[in-house]
Amino acid sequence: MAAQVVAMFNDRRRGERPVVRSTDGLFGPRAVAWRVHGDVTSMMVGGVAALLLQMLHPAVLAGVWDHSNYRSDMRGRLRRTARFIALTTYGGREEAQAAIARVRAIHNRVRGVLPDGSPYAASDPSLLAWVHLTETTCFLDAWIRYAEPGMSAIDQDRYFAEMAQIAKALGADPIPRSRARARQLFGTVRPQLRSDERTREVAHILLTQPAPSVLAEPLQVIAMQAAIDLLPPWARDMHGLRIPIIGRALVRAGTLGIARTLRWAFE
Repeated sequence: MAAQVVAMFNDRRRGERPVVRSTDGLFGPRAVAWRVHGDVTSMMVGGVAALLLQMLHPAVLAGVWDHSNYRSDMRGRLRRTARFIALTTYGGREEAQAAIARVRAIHNRVRGVLPDGSPYAASDPSLLAWVHLTETTCFLDAWIRYAEPGMSAIDQDRYFAEMAQIAKALGADPIPRSRARARQLFGTVRPQLRSDERTREVAHILLTQPAPSVLAEPLQVIAMQAAIDLLPPWARDMHGLRIPIIGRALVRAGTLGIARTLRWAFE
């Protein structure tokens, strides 16, 4: 089971191996980020929820639509994002800085024009800030729901403060350094969000992509449903996604069971 999960996040064809935890990185064993990012199930759930939120921003969606091979390699996109998070969280300082430099170089090449004629650029600090905001919030919310329901407000704020250094290195602005500031920024960005045919197409491809193996299929199916459930109600409404109340209880129970099983498998 553990080997199957490792294969999902490391492309062996490219010589990728699991990131080795280093005490000489941007964080360390005492960092809240080490705790939050170390749980496979909650990171999968939070990652998918973050993508569903991100694509509601027209400029972020345009960057994916115009420059990404998401139609043929959505799993590769998810894998690359997961590896970036692993390298910046657990890798050595040089590994983390190299990963950030690669992402910045990619962002500098991603630019275009929205359907309404407005220009966009992936290096825009406000777009980078939206991506960062959705990821940190969803990773943390998934961790709290499926790993640490009693997480203190102090540790939640510490998580945002720690992750701010990644956002700053990528060029994001504004950056939340506390849970309260994250909520405030969501309120600021919400009027800019939209959902259209392109949004629905990308969301459909994300949520219905084939699993990498038969063993991984149940994990992926329930993780997708748990990601929808993790979204704030207004975001589910924008996507037109629904989970019945009874179904929601089953999704949460099933995801919690998978999370506990995977933690046992990686011990």
